[in-house]
Amino acid sequence: MPDGAKPVRVGLITPLTGGSSDFGNSTRFGAELAVAEINEVGGYMGRKFELIVRDDESTPAAGLKAAEDLVLNGKADFTLGFCNTGVAMSALHVFQQNKHLLMVPCAQGTSITTKYSPADSYVFRVAPPDLLNAKFLIAEIVDRRKLKRVAIFADSTGYGEGGLNDLIRELDLRGLKPVYTARFPLGVTTLTEEMKTAKTAGAEAIVVYAVGPEQATAAKSRLAAGVQAPYFAPWPLSFRSVLENAGARAIEGTMMVQTIVQDNLNERRASFIARYFKQGKERRFGSLIAAAQSYDAVHIMLRALLQTKGATSGDLLKNALENLRPYKGVVTSYLQPFTRDDHDAIGLTMLWLGVWRNGNIEYFYPEDARSAGVVRRKNL
Repeated sequence: MPDGAKPVRVGLITPLTGGSSDFGNSTRFGAELAVAEINEVGGYMGRKFELIVRDDESTPAAGLKAAEDLVLNGKADFTLGFCNTGVAMSALHVFQQNKHLLMVPCAQGTSITTKYSPADSYVFRVAPPDLLNAKFLIAEIVDRRKLKRVAIFADSTGYGEGGLNDLIRELDLRGLKPVYTARFPLGVTTLTEEMKTAKTAGAEAIVVYAVGPEQATAAKSRLAAGVQAPYFAPWPLSFRSVLENAGARAIEGTMMVQTIVQDNLNERRASFIARYFKQGKERRFGSLIAAAQSYDAVHIMLRALLQTKGATSGDLLKNALENLRPYKGVVTSYLQPFTRDDHDAIGLTMLWLGVWRNGNIEYFYPEDARSAGVVRRKNL
C-alpha cells in the first residue's frame, strides 16, 4: 500500500454466535475471501480493503450496538450487514439517518428495503426479499402443483411474521386461505402436535418460515407425525446445520428457495468454490447462499468505488450503485441490479427450487440444472 494510502474500511455485521451463527459465519467467510482477492491485486488504487467485523449475536440489541459502533464512531466507510430480519430492522435507522451505505447480503425480510423509499434510502440488498420467496413458493405449490390446502408454520420473530404475511397475501390473491397456521418461538423443541393438526386439517403442502434450528425441529416433527404432504421453505432449510440437527431421513425430499446451487456451470462460481475450500474455511458450506451473496456484495461495492473514484460518501455510493456497470458474480450476472426505485438486486426469475437428496442440495427440476449456466436477468 502506497505511503499515506488509507485502507478502505469495510464494516461487516453478522451473527457469529447465537442461533444464526451457521449462516453468519458463512457470510464472514465469503466476505473475507472477496477482500483477500481484492487485496491480492492491490486493492482499490493501492488502497487495501480492511474488513472490520462485529458479531450481532443474532439479537437486535447487539446488532444495534454494532451498527452504532461502526457508523457513529466512524470505523467503517460502508457496511455489509445482517442475516436476521429482526436484527436488521432494529438498526436501519442508524445507517439511514447518517447517510451511511448499508449492503445487506443475507437478511430477506421484505420490510428491510421498503422501510424507507428507495429514492431516499441508503439500504441495498443482494438477497431475495421474502415477498419474492412467497411469490415463488405459492406459484410452485398452487399454480404449478395445483395444491390448494396449505398449512403455514412461522416462527415468532420479525422474519417469521413478515414471511407469514407475504404468504397469506399470495394465497389471498388466489382466493385461498391457509388451512392451518402455527406460530412458535425460537428454541422450540418439538412441533409434532402442530404437524398432526395440520394433517388433520387436510394440508396438502407445508410451508415453514423459520431459521435453521427451527427448520430442523419442523422437519423432525413432520417425520414423527407421519405427515406426507410436501415440505417447502425459504433458504434457511438449506443450511448445513439443518442436515446435522434433523438428519438426512427427516429432510429427504424437502424443498427450498435458492439463489444458487453448488455446481460448476458458472466460471466465477467454480473459482469461488475452489478458493473457498482451499482456504480451509469449512469442509462443506454452512450456507452456500450466505457465503456467495456476501462475496458478491464486496465485489459490487468495489465496482461502486471505481465509479466514485474512491469516494465513500453515502450519496455518491448510492448513486453509483443505482447506476452500476455490469458485474459477473458468483450468484448471477448483475446487469443493472439496482435503480433509484429498486434496491433489491435479485428478481423472481433468478430463483431456483432446491431439494435435499441424499444429504446434498440439488436442483429439483432437471431442466433447471441444464439451464443453470444461462444468465437470468432480474426483470426478464
